[in-house]
Amino acid sequence: MTSSLDAVVIGSGPNGLAAAITMARAGRSVRVYEAASTVGGGMRSDALTEPGFTHDVCATVFAMTLASPFFKTLPLADHGLEFAHPGAPFAHPLDDGTAVLVERSIARTTESLDAADRRAYADLMTPIVDRVEPLMEALLAPLNLKHPWLMASFGLKAIQSAEGLSRRRFSGARARAMFAGAAAHSLVPLDFAATAGYGLGLIMAAHAVGWPVVKGGSQNAANAMASYLRSLGGEIVTGDRIESLAQLPRSRVVLCDVTPRQLLSIAGDRVPAGYRRKLERFRHGPGVFKMDWALHAPVPWRATDCARAGTLHLGGAFEEIASSERSSWSGDVPERPYVLVVQPTLFDSSRAPSGRHTLWAYCHVPHGCQVNMTEAIENQIERYAPGFRDCILARHSEGPQALEQRNANLVGGDIAGGAADLAQVFARPVASLNPYRTPIDGVYLCSSSTPPGVGVHGMCGHWAAMAALGTP
Repeated sequence: MTSSLDAVVIGSGPNGLAAAITMARAGRSVRVYEAASTVGGGMRSDALTEPGFTHDVCATVFAMTLASPFFKTLPLADHGLEFAHPGAPFAHPLDDGTAVLVERSIARTTESLDAADRRAYADLMTPIVDRVEPLMEALLAPLNLKHPWLMASFGLKAIQSAEGLSRRRFSGARARAMFAGAAAHSLVPLDFAATAGYGLGLIMAAHAVGWPVVKGGSQNAANAMASYLRSLGGEIVTGDRIESLAQLPRSRVVLCDVTPRQLLSIAGDRVPAGYRRKLERFRHGPGVFKMDWALHAPVPWRATDCARAGTLHLGGAFEEIASSERSSWSGDVPERPYVLVVQPTLFDSSRAPSGRHTLWAYCHVPHGCQVNMTEAIENQIERYAPGFRDCILARHSEGPQALEQRNANLVGGDIAGGAADLAQVFARPVASLNPYRTPIDGVYLCSSSTPPGVGVHGMCGHWAAMAALGTP
């Protein structure tokens, strides 16, 4: 290892690795420090239930990755990364035994909507999907300065609440329910401004690039990024938790893939009082309660088309999902939680022994919640797949505290790096023209607590590294 470096990166999540790769591609020497024994942060896989079953410990569906301007430039296929695409990106089962199936094709998607909403859905999504590349370039850029006219057109829709947009655009319950399921990924109440933007962005990605999983588990995405970084001369040190900036070797730049709370701890008294106060006001959102199962058979969905979908949103009508999201935001445990489910082995058989399957799911709960949601989650799955419990070989559950112990960035179980309401979209983690730079000379934040926020897109790390390089 070299004794003098251009850059040090704390944390090897997708943004930490993206920051390191950006520095290395610019010809800078870089070293990554990771507290865990393997790289990846939220992109890790483990045998959580039984031998031979591979489960993703956090991120599992790479909805934004293929649309990310940064990831598009990386030769990760040369380093072993392969994606598995389901027949349909996601489904929203309903209590009448049918489901809304969101296909790659907009036209085919409209077939599972109420007849009165088919034209409205196509009119809403077609111009967005047709402009996906410039839109993603603008949406994933700091301050959204690129493509201003396109962003203004999109922004008029995205700034609305999910509740408002769905009621204005759709007259039927099926389209409204499906849109609620997509928008609820935000972990923000659906009557809040800008929650429509989350739904539109994720549905756009579903039509344009799909919602794939990584063959063999999400760990393989982290391993591919690490392999590419090493090929550029970058170094990675695992099993070394950085608790103070004083632990680091001398370098020109330090990039921190950590939350504001962790930065305050690591930087200590080097943080100026004014900036400290601002970071202390940074808010974290609801947590998640996550479950994984080893199954001896596929989930017996009542709506059989659900077997074509990689992801499922469980929660019924718009009103029920909105109530669940409002509860978790307000500190109440929802009785019938909105549940996100992913069934990867229907499309990637390498994750389980022959004829066996894995299932991944979580629901939103209040920040730091200690309530065991196992029964509530399984009840929601049974609601749409009677007999599901009979398929279970083993289960594994982790609440907010366990998730944070596994990954310190998941503060209180918050997988989004901070509350993603409108205020913290534009002031993340503070209001600044350069939100990545801190007042500490040469120290930058590069986590999902910076723009553009949550998602496996690498753009937080990339933009932080560009700021450190002095490149606009």
